[in-house]
Amino acid sequence: MIIVLKPEATEADANEILDKISSLGLKPLYMPGVERTVLGALGDERVLRQLHLDSYPMVDEVKPILSPYKLVARELQAHDSIISIGGVKVGGGNFTVIAGPCSVESKEQLFGIAEMLKAQHIPLLRGGAYKPRTSPYSFQGLGEEGLALLKSAKDVYGMPVVSEIIDPIDADLMSDYVDCYQIGARNMQNFRLLEAVGKQKKPVLLKRGMSATIEELLLAAEYIINAGNPNVILCERGIRTFETATRNTLDLNAVALLKQKTHLPVFVDPSHGTGVKSLINPLSRAAAAVGADGIIVETHLNPKEALSDGHQALTADDFSQLMADIKPFISAAGKQL
Repeated sequence: MIIVLKPEATEADANEILDKISSLGLKPLYMPGVERTVLGALGDERVLRQLHLDSYPMVDEVKPILSPYKLVARELQAHDSIISIGGVKVGGGNFTVIAGPCSVESKEQLFGIAEMLKAQHIPLLRGGAYKPRTSPYSFQGLGEEGLALLKSAKDVYGMPVVSEIIDPIDADLMSDYVDCYQIGARNMQNFRLLEAVGKQKKPVLLKRGMSATIEELLLAAEYIINAGNPNVILCERGIRTFETATRNTLDLNAVALLKQKTHLPVFVDPSHGTGVKSLINPLSRAAAAVGADGIIVETHLNPKEALSDGHQALTADDFSQLMADIKPFISAAGKQL
């Protein structure tokens, strides 16, 4: 339920209503604006009816939140959320590029990529320390050693880092190393993991599951925010369809629709979305054109020697071309790089 207060309502008026909401065991939300203060009440609809908010003189309007996801809905918050990853602002008119290797393999590999990205003015470095792979015989990542290398790269190159978490027990450990947790497609509905990162304060990049609906993605984000962490970035990374020409089917419809449905920033992962290196550039341009707030792409200085996903990793020349080609599309979409 959304409660819009009258322009003359004071903070004391808002607190009176918030206390009433809390007294009924509901979750209160306080969203002061420039012209109006908006309150929220989340919980059992039968209990919500007991509030009788129309009787409060400072209440101007009471509206139900009709969508099953409440906290992430534009019904609750009309303006775009801006998320800070280590001081880098994501969303709100910014187009942000996150890049780096699929897996952290060595100091030489990671630092070489970070140096190349820094020269391209890329603000955020990605790299996998824990790698959930389809085959148990594939490279599974360096674990905490990989996290330590990411932190070292951040210290040297001044680039906040993003890395995937696969086990709730690692949330506190990873908090000492990374600036943003990534939830991979296979874990989008790992609800214990969502709650674990929800209890942290660092941002979460939440990837859409390969067979997940848009509503399921938004409800997964709701889990994180409901647990206490409002810093969520959604990521479309392709879904599984009957098509086999590409690794996945990159659903750019989802980007445009998500921008209507939610105030959260929306990213696109064209690397996993296609699995075809030559398609990353055109689909990155398309992502910018359709309203995405950023992209996350895989890079490697020598993809032939990569321990994971080398076939879809961009070389330094590929990446330089991507950045040159995408800029006009970012500007045309009204965003800034």
